[in-house]
Amino acid sequence: MNSRHTQLGFDFFDAAPAVLDSSLPASTAVAAALPTSAPTSAPTGLPTTTSSFAQSVTAAVSQLFSQGFSPVLTPVFEPVPQKPLADDTRPARGRTAVRARTAVLFSRLEDLGLRGVDALVLMRTRTVMVSLIGRTLRIHEGYAEAPESVLRAIVAFAIARNRAERTTAREAILAFDVERGPSVRRQEPARPGDVAMVAQLAEAHRDLNTKWFAGALSAIPLRLSGRMATRLGHYDPGSRHTPPEIVMSRTHIARHGWREAMHTLLHEMVHQWQHETGRAVDHGTAFRQKARDVGITPAARRDVTPLEKRRRSIG
Repeated sequence: MNSRHTQLGFDFFDAAPAVLDSSLPASTAVAAALPTSAPTSAPTGLPTTTSSFAQSVTAAVSQLFSQGFSPVLTPVFEPVPQKPLADDTRPARGRTAVRARTAVLFSRLEDLGLRGVDALVLMRTRTVMVSLIGRTLRIHEGYAEAPESVLRAIVAFAIARNRAERTTAREAILAFDVERGPSVRRQEPARPGDVAMVAQLAEAHRDLNTKWFAGALSAIPLRLSGRMATRLGHYDPGSRHTPPEIVMSRTHIARHGWREAMHTLLHEMVHQWQHETGRAVDHGTAFRQKARDVGITPAARRDVTPLEKRRRSIG
């Protein structure tokens, strides 16, 4: 071998090892690789002959090489096997990947007739799927690989000239199932009287369900919240990870009384009816018609008079 560096076992040698003659005994062959500057005669005063000294050195070196080293060449290092990559089919979340997906989706929408839009933003929300703010179109990232029929509905939503066209397009968009992340519901500590109040609300839900919805609505959890600053109640349709629920403002019930609380509960039950019958959960035409049928205000907001002012006006 003519290589400059050769590894025997774990030791490196700067010069190539001597060629071993297979016709020689093992001890002689190993000795051929040693320096030739060994003394030819024994030092004065030592009771050892030159031949016996050479034989002892040769035997010692032969034993050393046979026990401590291997004459087989080994690589400098052994490569560490790579771990198999996980099978992850989710879209990449890096900034460059999002920009690329946005550009591709924008181009597809323009080919389908999108106009009047200057910017496209992919978003990751639980409730808003598509929105048009000014000349910026915001789309949930789950629609990036949607079929052409859904993309045409998004284009129709963006360029709609009236509410009817936009409503039709919205229904087609929402019909496409998009994977949403799990909602995080903040848990509030229970307060004295909450158990009894929730039980009364659940009973009222059963009665109103029988009276106005022919008992068709599902029995869902009801919860009290002290964090609602402006809303009186809220219907959460839930997701694959959480069940639907109705949340009532604790302050609203205490401040405005049970009668107004029943009005709010019925309002949220209309939203529940929309969701369970496959309609969009909003305050559109279907909501207003159903609100009139059950005898509540057909609007998203209503004025509520506190109990103190009501008592003063009566007195």
